[in-house]
Amino acid sequence: MIRFVFALMLVVAALPARAGVEIKQVTSPGGITAWLVEDHSIPFTALELRFRGGAVLDPEGKKGVASLMAALLEEGAGDLDARGFARAAEGLAASFSYGASDDTISVSARFLTENRAESVDLLRQSLVQPRFDEDAVARVRAQMLSNLRSDLKDPRAMAGRAFDARVFAAHPYGQPVDGTLESVAALSRDDLQQAHRALLVRNRVFVGAAGDITAEELGLLLDQLLGDLPTAQATLPGPAPLAFDGGVHVVDFPTPQSVVLFGQPGLGLDDPDFFPAFVLNHILGGGGFESRLMAEVREKRGLTYGIYTYLGDKDYADLWQGSVSSANDRVAEAVAVIRQQWAEAAENGVSAEELQDAITYLTGAYPLRFDGNGPIAKIIVGMQLQGFDRDYVNTRNARIEAVTQADVARVARRLMNPELLTFVVVGQPQGLAAN
Repeated sequence: MIRFVFALMLVVAALPARAGVEIKQVTSPGGITAWLVEDHSIPFTALELRFRGGAVLDPEGKKGVASLMAALLEEGAGDLDARGFARAAEGLAASFSYGASDDTISVSARFLTENRAESVDLLRQSLVQPRFDEDAVARVRAQMLSNLRSDLKDPRAMAGRAFDARVFAAHPYGQPVDGTLESVAALSRDDLQQAHRALLVRNRVFVGAAGDITAEELGLLLDQLLGDLPTAQATLPGPAPLAFDGGVHVVDFPTPQSVVLFGQPGLGLDDPDFFPAFVLNHILGGGGFESRLMAEVREKRGLTYGIYTYLGDKDYADLWQGSVSSANDRVAEAVAVIRQQWAEAAENGVSAEELQDAITYLTGAYPLRFDGNGPIAKIIVGMQLQGFDRDYVNTRNARIEAVTQADVARVARRLMNPELLTFVVVGQPQGLAAN
Protein backbone atom coordinates (compact mmCIF):
# COMPACT_ATOMS: atom_id res chain seq x y z
CA MET A 1 0.00 0.00 0.00
CA ILE A 2 2.72 2.50 0.87
CA ARG A 3 5.30 1.79 -1.79
CA PHE A 4 4.17 4.79 -3.86
CA VAL A 5 5.12 7.17 -1.08
CA PHE A 6 8.84 6.51 -1.45
CA ALA A 7 8.76 7.64 -5.07
CA LEU A 8 6.85 10.71 -3.95
CA MET A 9 9.51 11.45 -1.33
CA LEU A 10 12.20 11.27 -3.99
CA VAL A 11 10.34 13.61 -6.30
CA VAL A 12 9.42 16.17 -3.68
CA ALA A 13 12.54 16.07 -1.61
CA ALA A 14 15.52 15.14 -3.67
CA LEU A 15 15.95 17.40 -6.62
CA PRO A 16 16.41 20.85 -5.19
CA ALA A 17 19.75 20.30 -3.69
CA ARG A 18 21.80 20.41 -6.83
CA ALA A 19 21.54 23.90 -8.22
CA GLY A 20 21.66 24.58 -11.92
CA VAL A 21 20.62 21.11 -13.07
CA GLU A 22 19.80 21.19 -16.77
CA ILE A 23 17.00 18.89 -17.83
CA LYS A 24 16.58 18.65 -21.58
CA GLN A 25 13.37 17.59 -23.25
CA VAL A 26 14.05 15.17 -26.08
CA THR A 27 11.60 14.20 -28.80
CA SER A 28 12.45 11.23 -30.98
CA PRO A 29 11.92 11.24 -34.77
CA GLY A 30 8.89 9.03 -34.07
CA GLY A 31 7.38 11.48 -31.57
CA ILE A 32 8.32 9.82 -28.26
CA THR A 33 9.40 12.31 -25.58
CA ALA A 34 11.86 11.96 -22.71
CA TRP A 35 13.75 14.08 -20.21
CA LEU A 36 17.52 13.90 -20.12
CA VAL A 37 20.32 15.00 -17.79
CA GLU A 38 23.61 14.60 -19.62
CA ASP A 39 26.73 13.62 -17.70
CA HIS A 40 29.67 12.37 -19.72
CA SER A 41 32.05 11.97 -16.79
CA ILE A 42 31.38 8.22 -16.57
CA PRO A 43 30.63 5.94 -19.59
CA PHE A 44 27.34 4.76 -18.14
CA THR A 45 23.66 5.57 -18.67
CA ALA A 46 20.58 5.04 -16.50
CA LEU A 47 17.17 4.78 -18.12
CA GLU A 48 13.84 4.81 -16.32
CA LEU A 49 10.52 3.98 -18.00
CA ARG A 50 7.10 4.37 -16.42
CA PHE A 51 3.99 3.15 -18.19
CA ARG A 52 0.94 4.85 -16.70
CA GLY A 53 -1.77 2.37 -15.84
CA GLY A 54 -0.55 -0.47 -13.64
CA ALA A 55 -2.54 -2.79 -11.42
CA VAL A 56 -5.56 -0.46 -11.61
CA LEU A 57 -6.10 -1.94 -15.09
CA ASP A 58 -6.20 -5.55 -13.89
CA PRO A 59 -9.44 -7.02 -15.28
CA GLU A 60 -12.17 -8.14 -12.90
CA GLY A 61 -11.23 -11.44 -11.33
CA LYS A 62 -7.63 -11.28 -12.59
CA LYS A 63 -6.02 -9.20 -9.85
CA GLY A 64 -2.27 -9.67 -9.80
CA VAL A 65 -1.90 -10.11 -13.55
CA ALA A 66 0.05 -6.84 -13.97
CA SER A 67 2.48 -7.86 -11.22
CA LEU A 68 2.96 -11.36 -12.60
CA MET A 69 3.39 -10.05 -16.15
CA ALA A 70 5.98 -7.48 -15.05
CA ALA A 71 7.91 -10.09 -13.08
CA LEU A 72 8.10 -12.30 -16.18
CA LEU A 73 9.57 -9.68 -18.53
CA GLU A 74 13.11 -10.71 -17.59
CA GLU A 75 12.28 -14.44 -17.73
CA GLY A 76 12.97 -14.89 -21.42
CA ALA A 77 12.42 -12.79 -24.54
CA GLY A 78 12.81 -13.29 -28.28
CA ASP A 79 15.05 -16.30 -28.90
CA LEU A 80 16.34 -16.35 -25.32
CA ASP A 81 14.85 -18.36 -22.50
CA ALA A 82 15.13 -17.15 -18.91
CA ARG A 83 18.66 -18.44 -18.41
CA GLY A 84 19.79 -17.16 -21.79
CA PHE A 85 18.37 -13.71 -21.09
CA ALA A 86 20.13 -13.52 -17.72
CA ARG A 87 23.43 -14.61 -19.26
CA ALA A 88 23.12 -12.05 -22.06
CA ALA A 89 22.51 -9.22 -19.60
CA GLU A 90 25.40 -10.34 -17.42
CA GLY A 91 27.71 -10.56 -20.42
CA LEU A 92 26.90 -6.95 -21.30
CA ALA A 93 27.32 -5.77 -17.68
CA ALA A 94 23.76 -4.44 -18.02
CA SER A 95 21.06 -4.58 -15.38
CA PHE A 96 17.31 -4.49 -15.90
CA SER A 97 14.50 -4.53 -13.36
CA TYR A 98 10.73 -4.53 -13.77
CA GLY A 99 7.85 -3.91 -11.39
CA ALA A 100 4.20 -3.05 -11.02
CA SER A 101 2.41 -0.66 -8.70
CA ASP A 102 -1.18 0.54 -8.58
CA ASP A 103 -0.53 3.26 -11.16
CA THR A 104 2.47 2.21 -13.24
CA ILE A 105 4.59 -0.50 -14.76
CA SER A 106 8.20 0.43 -14.06
CA VAL A 107 11.31 -0.53 -16.01
CA SER A 108 14.84 0.38 -14.89
CA ALA A 109 17.92 -0.13 -17.06
CA ARG A 110 21.62 0.50 -16.47
CA PHE A 111 24.21 -0.04 -19.22
CA LEU A 112 27.73 0.91 -20.27
CA THR A 113 28.23 3.23 -23.23
CA GLU A 114 30.35 0.68 -25.07
CA ASN A 115 27.53 -1.88 -24.84
CA ARG A 116 24.65 0.54 -25.34
CA ALA A 117 23.37 -0.83 -28.66
CA GLU A 118 23.38 -4.47 -27.55
CA SER A 119 21.89 -3.60 -24.15
CA VAL A 120 19.05 -1.59 -25.65
CA ASP A 121 18.32 -4.38 -28.11
CA LEU A 122 18.10 -6.89 -25.26
CA LEU A 123 15.87 -4.55 -23.25
CA ARG A 124 13.67 -4.04 -26.31
CA GLN A 125 13.16 -7.78 -26.66
CA SER A 126 11.92 -7.97 -23.07
CA LEU A 127 9.41 -5.19 -23.71
CA VAL A 128 8.23 -6.20 -27.17
CA GLN A 129 8.76 -9.98 -27.29
CA PRO A 130 8.43 -11.51 -23.80
CA ARG A 131 8.12 -15.28 -24.02
CA PHE A 132 5.97 -16.20 -21.01
CA ASP A 133 7.35 -19.72 -21.18
CA GLU A 134 5.38 -22.31 -19.24
CA ASP A 135 8.19 -23.21 -16.87
CA ALA A 136 8.99 -19.55 -16.15
CA VAL A 137 5.33 -18.75 -15.51
CA ALA A 138 5.05 -21.69 -13.10
CA ARG A 139 8.20 -20.70 -11.22
CA VAL A 140 7.38 -16.99 -10.84
CA ARG A 141 3.74 -17.73 -10.01
CA ALA A 142 4.93 -20.08 -7.23
CA GLN A 143 7.10 -17.28 -5.83
CA MET A 144 4.16 -14.87 -5.85
CA LEU A 145 1.89 -17.41 -4.16
CA SER A 146 4.50 -18.04 -1.49
CA ASN A 147 4.72 -14.30 -0.81
CA LEU A 148 0.93 -14.03 -0.65
CA ARG A 149 0.77 -16.87 1.88
CA SER A 150 3.37 -15.10 4.00
CA ASP A 151 1.36 -11.87 3.80
CA LEU A 152 -1.66 -13.65 5.28
CA LYS A 153 0.33 -13.98 8.51
CA ASP A 154 2.10 -10.60 8.40
CA PRO A 155 0.29 -7.99 10.54
CA ARG A 156 1.63 -5.08 8.49
CA ALA A 157 0.55 -6.62 5.19
CA MET A 158 -2.82 -7.46 6.74
CA ALA A 159 -3.23 -3.86 7.89
CA GLY A 160 -2.41 -2.56 4.43
CA ARG A 161 -5.00 -4.80 2.78
CA ALA A 162 -7.64 -3.94 5.36
CA PHE A 163 -6.95 -0.21 5.14
CA ASP A 164 -7.14 -0.19 1.33
CA ALA A 165 -10.29 -2.28 1.26
CA ARG A 166 -12.01 0.04 3.73
CA VAL A 167 -10.89 3.36 2.26
CA PHE A 168 -11.14 2.55 -1.45
CA ALA A 169 -13.94 -0.05 -1.41
CA ALA A 170 -14.90 -1.04 -4.99
CA HIS A 171 -12.23 1.09 -6.69
CA PRO A 172 -9.23 -0.88 -8.05
CA TYR A 173 -7.10 0.63 -5.27
CA GLY A 174 -9.16 -1.45 -2.83
CA GLN A 175 -7.64 -4.69 -4.15
CA PRO A 176 -4.04 -5.85 -3.50
CA VAL A 177 -1.57 -5.13 -6.30
CA ASP A 178 -0.25 -8.69 -6.18
CA GLY A 179 -3.71 -10.21 -6.20
CA THR A 180 -4.96 -13.08 -4.05
CA LEU A 181 -4.09 -16.75 -3.84
CA GLU A 182 -7.16 -17.55 -5.90
CA SER A 183 -6.73 -14.89 -8.58
CA VAL A 184 -3.01 -15.52 -9.15
CA ALA A 185 -3.46 -19.30 -9.27
CA ALA A 186 -6.09 -18.90 -12.00
CA LEU A 187 -4.09 -16.62 -14.33
CA SER A 188 -3.37 -18.09 -17.76
CA ARG A 189 -0.70 -17.37 -20.35
CA ASP A 190 -3.38 -15.64 -22.44
CA ASP A 191 -4.14 -13.37 -19.48
CA LEU A 192 -0.46 -12.41 -19.31
CA GLN A 193 -0.29 -11.68 -23.04
CA GLN A 194 -3.40 -9.50 -22.84
CA ALA A 195 -1.97 -7.60 -19.87
CA HIS A 196 1.27 -7.07 -21.78
CA ARG A 197 -0.58 -5.58 -24.75
CA ALA A 198 -2.75 -3.39 -22.52
CA LEU A 199 -0.03 -2.03 -20.23
CA LEU A 200 3.17 -1.63 -22.24
CA VAL A 201 1.93 1.06 -24.60
CA ARG A 202 3.92 3.83 -26.21
CA ASN A 203 1.40 6.63 -25.72
CA ARG A 204 1.41 6.24 -21.92
CA VAL A 205 5.14 5.95 -21.37
CA PHE A 206 7.30 8.45 -19.49
CA VAL A 207 11.07 8.32 -19.86
CA GLY A 208 13.90 9.70 -17.74
CA ALA A 209 17.54 9.29 -18.80
CA ALA A 210 20.76 10.36 -17.13
CA GLY A 211 24.38 9.83 -18.02
CA ASP A 212 26.67 9.41 -20.99
CA ILE A 213 24.23 9.95 -23.83
CA THR A 214 23.38 12.95 -26.01
CA ALA A 215 19.92 14.20 -26.89
CA GLU A 216 20.31 12.99 -30.48
CA GLU A 217 21.44 9.55 -29.35
CA LEU A 218 18.58 9.31 -26.89
CA GLY A 219 16.03 10.24 -29.55
CA LEU A 220 17.17 7.39 -31.80
CA LEU A 221 17.24 5.02 -28.83
CA LEU A 222 13.63 5.85 -27.93
CA ASP A 223 12.31 4.84 -31.34
CA GLN A 224 14.39 1.67 -31.37
CA LEU A 225 13.28 0.70 -27.88
CA LEU A 226 9.63 1.75 -27.86
CA GLY A 227 8.58 2.36 -31.44
CA ASP A 228 7.06 -1.12 -31.93
CA LEU A 229 4.86 -1.02 -28.85
CA PRO A 230 1.09 -0.68 -29.38
CA THR A 231 -1.04 2.30 -28.43
CA ALA A 232 -3.34 2.18 -25.43
CA GLN A 233 -6.83 0.75 -25.71
CA ALA A 234 -7.74 0.26 -22.05
CA THR A 235 -9.52 3.14 -20.30
CA LEU A 236 -7.95 4.41 -17.09
CA PRO A 237 -10.17 4.47 -14.00
CA GLY A 238 -11.71 7.58 -12.54
CA PRO A 239 -11.08 9.17 -9.13
CA ALA A 240 -11.41 6.91 -6.11
CA PRO A 241 -14.13 7.84 -3.61
CA LEU A 242 -12.56 7.88 -0.16
CA ALA A 243 -14.40 6.24 2.77
CA PHE A 244 -12.88 7.81 5.87
CA ASP A 245 -15.39 7.49 8.72
CA GLY A 246 -13.26 8.60 11.67
CA GLY A 247 -13.61 5.22 13.34
CA VAL A 248 -11.32 2.51 14.66
CA HIS A 249 -11.50 -0.81 12.84
CA VAL A 250 -9.85 -3.84 14.42
CA VAL A 251 -8.70 -6.97 12.63
CA ASP A 252 -8.25 -9.59 15.34
CA PHE A 253 -4.89 -11.34 15.03
CA PRO A 254 -2.80 -13.03 17.75
CA THR A 255 0.31 -10.90 18.02
CA PRO A 256 1.84 -9.13 21.05
CA GLN A 257 2.09 -5.81 19.19
CA SER A 258 -0.69 -4.18 17.22
CA VAL A 259 0.02 -2.58 13.86
CA VAL A 260 -1.91 0.62 13.18
CA LEU A 261 -2.48 2.44 9.91
CA PHE A 262 -4.35 5.72 10.01
CA GLY A 263 -5.35 8.37 7.53
CA GLN A 264 -7.68 11.00 6.18
CA PRO A 265 -8.11 12.80 2.83
CA GLY A 266 -5.02 14.65 1.60
CA LEU A 267 -4.23 16.92 -1.33
CA GLY A 268 -2.49 16.62 -4.67
CA LEU A 269 0.87 17.92 -5.78
CA ASP A 270 -0.91 20.38 -8.06
CA ASP A 271 -2.80 21.97 -5.16
CA PRO A 272 -1.60 25.54 -4.36
CA ASP A 273 -1.41 24.51 -0.71
CA PHE A 274 0.80 21.49 -1.29
CA PHE A 275 4.06 23.00 -0.04
CA PRO A 276 2.59 24.34 3.22
CA ALA A 277 1.03 20.90 3.71
CA PHE A 278 4.36 19.25 2.97
CA VAL A 279 6.08 21.38 5.60
CA LEU A 280 3.25 20.73 8.06
CA ASN A 281 3.51 16.99 7.55
CA HIS A 282 7.26 17.14 8.20
CA ILE A 283 6.62 18.86 11.51
CA LEU A 284 3.79 16.55 12.51
CA GLY A 285 5.14 13.13 11.57
CA GLY A 286 7.44 13.20 8.58
CA GLY A 287 10.53 14.55 10.29
CA GLY A 288 11.73 11.44 12.06
CA PHE A 289 12.91 12.04 15.61
CA GLU A 290 12.24 15.77 15.26
CA SER A 291 8.52 15.34 14.57
CA ARG A 292 5.76 16.08 17.07
CA LEU A 293 4.30 12.58 16.95
CA MET A 294 7.68 10.99 17.57
CA ALA A 295 8.18 13.27 20.56
CA GLU A 296 4.72 12.68 22.00
CA VAL A 297 4.23 8.98 21.25
CA ARG A 298 7.77 7.66 21.63
CA GLU A 299 9.93 10.06 23.59
CA LYS A 300 7.45 11.23 26.23
CA ARG A 301 5.36 8.07 26.63
CA GLY A 302 7.43 5.20 25.28
CA LEU A 303 4.50 3.79 23.33
CA THR A 304 6.40 2.83 20.17
CA TYR A 305 9.80 2.57 18.55
CA GLY A 306 8.65 4.70 15.64
CA ILE A 307 5.77 6.59 14.09
CA TYR A 308 5.54 8.47 10.81
CA THR A 309 3.11 10.26 8.53
CA TYR A 310 3.23 11.14 4.85
CA LEU A 311 1.23 12.75 2.07
CA GLY A 312 0.30 9.94 -0.31
CA ASP A 313 -0.31 11.05 -3.89
CA LYS A 314 -1.80 8.41 -6.17
CA ASP A 315 -3.08 9.07 -9.66
CA TYR A 316 -6.71 8.84 -8.54
CA ALA A 317 -6.60 9.57 -4.80
CA ASP A 318 -4.84 11.93 -2.39
CA LEU A 319 -4.38 10.80 1.19
CA TRP A 320 -2.67 11.84 4.39
CA GLN A 321 -1.53 8.67 6.07
CA GLY A 322 0.55 7.34 8.92
CA SER A 323 1.63 4.21 10.75
CA VAL A 324 2.58 3.14 14.25
CA SER A 325 3.06 -0.13 16.12
CA SER A 326 2.51 -0.52 19.84
CA ALA A 327 1.99 -3.20 22.48
CA ASN A 328 -1.59 -4.41 22.71
CA ASP A 329 -2.00 -2.96 26.21
CA ARG A 330 -0.73 0.48 25.13
CA VAL A 331 -2.00 0.94 21.59
CA ALA A 332 -5.23 2.60 22.76
CA GLU A 333 -3.15 5.35 24.36
CA ALA A 334 -1.12 5.74 21.16
CA VAL A 335 -4.31 6.20 19.13
CA ALA A 336 -5.60 8.78 21.61
CA VAL A 337 -2.34 10.76 21.46
CA ILE A 338 -2.40 10.78 17.65
CA ARG A 339 -5.94 12.13 17.64
CA GLN A 340 -5.00 14.77 20.21
CA GLN A 341 -1.97 15.91 18.19
CA TRP A 342 -4.06 16.00 15.02
CA ALA A 343 -6.58 18.29 16.72
CA GLU A 344 -3.85 20.43 18.27
CA ALA A 345 -2.21 21.10 14.91
CA ALA A 346 -5.56 21.79 13.26
CA GLU A 347 -6.44 24.35 15.91
CA ASN A 348 -3.10 26.05 16.60
CA GLY A 349 -0.81 25.38 13.64
CA VAL A 350 2.93 25.28 14.35
CA SER A 351 5.45 27.47 16.09
CA ALA A 352 7.88 29.79 14.34
CA GLU A 353 10.78 27.67 15.58
CA GLU A 354 9.22 24.45 14.24
CA LEU A 355 8.63 26.10 10.89
CA GLN A 356 12.17 27.40 10.57
CA ASP A 357 13.69 24.07 11.59
CA ALA A 358 11.55 22.26 9.02
CA ILE A 359 12.44 24.66 6.22
CA THR A 360 16.13 24.42 7.06
CA TYR A 361 16.01 20.65 6.98
CA LEU A 362 13.85 20.29 3.87
CA THR A 363 15.99 22.69 1.83
CA GLY A 364 19.33 21.45 3.02
CA ALA A 365 19.25 17.77 3.89
CA TYR A 366 18.43 16.09 0.61
CA PRO A 367 21.42 16.63 -1.69
CA LEU A 368 22.68 13.17 -0.81
CA ARG A 369 19.71 11.64 -2.66
CA PHE A 370 20.76 13.31 -5.88
CA ASP A 371 23.92 11.29 -6.09
CA GLY A 372 24.16 9.40 -9.36
CA ASN A 373 22.68 8.69 -12.75
CA GLY A 374 20.27 6.08 -11.43
CA PRO A 375 18.62 8.29 -8.80
CA ILE A 376 18.55 11.23 -11.22
CA ALA A 377 16.75 9.21 -13.90
CA LYS A 378 14.18 8.04 -11.35
CA ILE A 379 13.61 11.55 -10.09
CA ILE A 380 13.07 13.15 -13.47
CA VAL A 381 10.68 10.45 -14.66
CA GLY A 382 8.78 10.94 -11.40
CA MET A 383 8.61 14.67 -12.08
CA GLN A 384 6.93 13.97 -15.40
CA LEU A 385 4.38 11.62 -13.87
CA GLN A 386 3.52 14.22 -11.23
CA GLY A 387 3.16 17.02 -13.76
CA PHE A 388 6.09 19.17 -12.66
CA ASP A 389 7.85 21.39 -15.16
CA ARG A 390 11.56 20.95 -15.82
CA ASP A 391 12.46 24.09 -13.89
CA TYR A 392 11.12 22.56 -10.69
CA VAL A 393 14.70 21.46 -10.03
CA ASN A 394 15.73 25.07 -9.52
CA THR A 395 12.58 26.48 -7.88
CA ARG A 396 11.65 23.83 -5.34
CA ASN A 397 13.67 25.26 -2.44
CA ALA A 398 12.29 28.74 -3.01
CA ARG A 399 8.75 27.37 -2.81
CA ILE A 400 9.48 25.81 0.56
CA GLU A 401 11.27 28.91 1.85
CA ALA A 402 8.21 30.98 0.90
CA VAL A 403 5.97 29.01 3.29
CA THR A 404 4.91 31.15 6.25
CA GLN A 405 3.55 30.32 9.67
CA ALA A 406 0.20 31.72 8.56
CA ASP A 407 0.22 29.46 5.49
CA VAL A 408 0.74 26.39 7.64
CA ALA A 409 -1.99 27.44 10.08
CA ARG A 410 -4.43 28.04 7.24
CA VAL A 411 -3.68 24.69 5.61
CA ALA A 412 -3.90 22.89 8.94
CA ARG A 413 -7.38 24.34 9.49
CA ARG A 414 -8.35 23.44 5.93
CA LEU A 415 -7.04 19.88 5.83
CA MET A 416 -6.61 18.34 9.25
CA ASN A 417 -9.86 16.75 10.31
CA PRO A 418 -9.80 14.64 13.49
CA GLU A 419 -13.41 13.67 12.78
CA LEU A 420 -12.33 11.87 9.60
CA LEU A 421 -9.07 10.42 10.92
CA THR A 422 -9.62 6.69 10.51
CA PHE A 423 -7.64 3.87 12.14
CA VAL A 424 -7.16 0.25 11.10
CA VAL A 425 -5.60 -1.89 13.82
CA VAL A 426 -4.32 -5.45 13.37
CA GLY A 427 -3.70 -7.22 16.64
CA GLN A 428 -5.53 -7.74 19.95
CA PRO A 429 -5.65 -4.21 21.34
CA GLN A 430 -6.88 -3.71 24.89
CA GLY A 431 -9.21 -0.88 25.83
CA LEU A 432 -9.66 0.33 22.28
CA ALA A 433 -13.26 0.98 21.30
CA ALA A 434 -13.72 -0.34 17.78
CA ASN A 435 -16.45 0.23 15.21
